[in-house]
Amino acid sequence: MTFKSAMSIAAATICFALPGQVMAEGHATADTVVATVNGTDITLGHMLVLRQRLPQQYQQLPPNVLFDGILDQLVQQTLLGENVESLSSASQLTLDNEERALKAAEAIRGVIEAAMTDEAIQAAYEEQYGNVEPETEYNASHILVETEEEAQALVTELEGGADFAELAMEKSTGPSGPRGGELGWFGKGAMVPPFEEAVIALEVGAVSAPVQTQFGWHVITLNETRLKGAPPLEQVQAQLAEGMQAAAIEARIAELTEGADITRKTVEDIDPAILNDMSLLEN
Repeated sequence: MTFKSAMSIAAATICFALPGQVMAEGHATADTVVATVNGTDITLGHMLVLRQRLPQQYQQLPPNVLFDGILDQLVQQTLLGENVESLSSASQLTLDNEERALKAAEAIRGVIEAAMTDEAIQAAYEEQYGNVEPETEYNASHILVETEEEAQALVTELEGGADFAELAMEKSTGPSGPRGGELGWFGKGAMVPPFEEAVIALEVGAVSAPVQTQFGWHVITLNETRLKGAPPLEQVQAQLAEGMQAAAIEARIAELTEGADITRKTVEDIDPAILNDMSLLEN
């Protein structure tokens, strides 16, 4: 039975006991032999590794279907390959590259495990955020119009008791108009200087005089302010970990490179266009 045919019988076989469950009850390990082909053992570990590399469309199939299909594939590959005495040069080079990549991945895992301790993460957090001073953030709304006269007329209406959000929805040409002019929370540097300066100068609930920017004329109200300090560790831990991992790997590569005896060709020594000549891989 081929792997594809095994996949096609999912509906018919789903009611049977799962081989993986049976083996689990027998305390199977990666070394558990699941088949022997002319003296060559196939282990549960071989199946697990192949299962990890299956195309996405097979990943959600029930384990009993996967078990039969994967084992069939390994048995067939063993049968087909047992009379092949040596790999082609292209296959051997592929195998070399796979081994190189797998060893590098193992080394990287070790580097990351050594670097990513709780103490190291806490130290990185303290270094980046330990001296962060609380910063004022602003929640403001605005009405954007084309002329100073229009803006001044809005100020007059607001002084007469008009509702800011209603005027924004009716008059504002900016994208925040349908939201009543609400801009949400922002800190220093987020807005163009004239707008920012006007916001900072306002008391909560006050309305500004017309403010000109490159976008037009604004009438602004300050809704609320708050102090924003350093984010909690949980919020930035993933970001810190990403940077720490990259730094640890880079440092390890630099250390190995410094102590290694490396010679290499350059584009002056060999024509880079040779990479297009796949005939070099032919036996």
